[in-house]
Amino acid sequence: MLETRVVSSIHEVGRAAWDGCFADRLEGFDYLAAVEAAGLPGFSWRYVVAEAGGKVVAAAPGFFTDYSLDTTLTEGGRRLVAAARRLAPRAFTVRLAALGSPCAEDVGLGFAPGIAADRKPELLRALLTAFEAAAAREGCGLLAIKDAPAADRGLWAALGSPSYQLAPGMPVAELDIDFPDLEGYFARLSAATRKDLRRKLKALDAVRVEVRSDIAGLETRVLELYQQTRARSNLQFEELTAAYFSGVLAALADRAFCVLYFVGDDLIGCNLLLQDDEVLLDKFFCMEGDRGPAHNLYFVSWITNVRLCLERGLRRYQSGQAGYATKLRLGSRLRGADMYFRHRRPLVNRALKWAAPLLAEDPVPMRGAA
Repeated sequence: MLETRVVSSIHEVGRAAWDGCFADRLEGFDYLAAVEAAGLPGFSWRYVVAEAGGKVVAAAPGFFTDYSLDTTLTEGGRRLVAAARRLAPRAFTVRLAALGSPCAEDVGLGFAPGIAADRKPELLRALLTAFEAAAAREGCGLLAIKDAPAADRGLWAALGSPSYQLAPGMPVAELDIDFPDLEGYFARLSAATRKDLRRKLKALDAVRVEVRSDIAGLETRVLELYQQTRARSNLQFEELTAAYFSGVLAALADRAFCVLYFVGDDLIGCNLLLQDDEVLLDKFFCMEGDRGPAHNLYFVSWITNVRLCLERGLRRYQSGQAGYATKLRLGSRLRGADMYFRHRRPLVNRALKWAAPLLAEDPVPMRGAA
């Protein structure tokens, strides 16, 4: 008999049971436990599991939070919201329950090995039903599925529920490391990009690069760099803490490290990275607003990461979400993602369907999408 439960700590599920559904996923139990312990303001964590015969056969993370609908609005939508908020400050802020994690690359849906494809819709439906019930108990009106891989669209469609609206998610940029060295990589780029990148990399003469397994003594400065970077972003959802950076490094041990960038003795950039035997996953790149761009630090970090992939025998550099135009120019392809949302009140849900073109827009033309 299939049973479901929703818990507020991943430790209530346990490492073996959770990771048994995720086949050595980098953002598995240890990563999610570090996120849970990091004290991100405004989030309540949930983990939904389906069990058969006392064994976890499907699982997904989730969260509850107050969500401002203008987080991913089009420009026209933002103007409408700004006008409405002059009359009602809480307008367009709703209580959200979402499957996924604000700190993960995709929804994080997992199944135990051996689960047949034709059984997955049943298990997904059970997870979603349990999560929706928990959301209702917590007063969450808006329900969402965050960054479901577009390749799994058939699985989500198999739920047979027309009430969830589909909207473009944030695709993930990936660079295949199928060249023997940096010269082989440069040869893949256009002549103009190659010339521009070589010019930008002259900044390496003034920048010291260090690879570290911890940020002891630098936590305050790393958080300053993160906050500066976050303030420059149009997409501001979660707010990370110093405990997130140090906690992920400690929890994932040899699967996580930081690349630090100094000018003299001043730390001007920090890149948190995860890796397994095949992938280098770029979690967060933070830099000082003045000296970072002046030293072309984004491009310096990009080449540093490509070089690390080559040195460590990795096959793919996953550079994450946003900044797509530059990443495409530097040879990446995009792996698509979807968002699904609905409101528990039918009238509001119909209004959201009507307003969907204002509530989300395709973040990038899907040129090169996979």
